[in-house]
Amino acid sequence: MTSKKIILTGSFGVGKTSLFNQFIFSKFSDKYLTTIGVKVNKKTLNIREHQVNLLVWDIAGEVSQDKVPTSYFLGASGIIYVFDLTRPLTYKGLVTDIDYLKQLLPGGVIKIVGNKKDLLNESELNEILGHVDLPVNITTSAKTGENVEQLFIDLATELI
Repeated sequence: MTSKKIILTGSFGVGKTSLFNQFIFSKFSDKYLTTIGVKVNKKTLNIREHQVNLLVWDIAGEVSQDKVPTSYFLGASGIIYVFDLTRPLTYKGLVTDIDYLKQLLPGGVIKIVGNKKDLLNESELNEILGHVDLPVNITTSAKTGENVEQLFIDLATELI
């Protein structure tokens, strides 16, 4: 079995904890609870006849990623950078944040994820994605579960 440490990061309120809970526990709550520090849990996926144990770290949201303790990133294999599709402020600093994360995890896999897809129609989604400065790997809805499992499968596949 292969183990991989994954970091969920992004601004506060973008749905990192909701993605975490949907992936690990298949649950969603409308109650907003700010993450203090870090939450860690694991889930095992079967990818191409390999068992991959994903150790997922849900870290507290920050507007600027350089305020997150760098020690959280030690030993990480991948980063899931989450932004809120309905809040432009959460993706306006995307290039700066991703550049910083690439310095912290050179050679690591970084997935850029637009969350809260369920709040938009297709036309609105396409318009917003046209304003994001970097390619978005996947759009998700932690509320409905859409593409959540796929996000982690894609990441795990890329890591093995």
